[in-house]
Amino acid sequence: MDKFSLVLVIIGAINWGLIGLFQFDLIAAIFGGQTAIFSRLVYGLVGLAGLYCITLLFNEHERID
Repeated sequence: MDKFSLVLVIIGAINWGLIGLFQFDLIAAIFGGQTAIFSRLVYGLVGLAGLYCITLLFNEHERID
């Protein structure tokens, strides 16, 4: 679950970087616009993954492999 969440957070970070630098939304381009159901699903999963990754900040005893 940790790795999956981190992958989604990385995808979100790359997408936000593209939006900030080039005004290009990669997720919307792939899935047919920001309001398309698949785009909204990916945005939602990235958001949930970000919330889940907050727990990794406080997890000092386990190592993510």
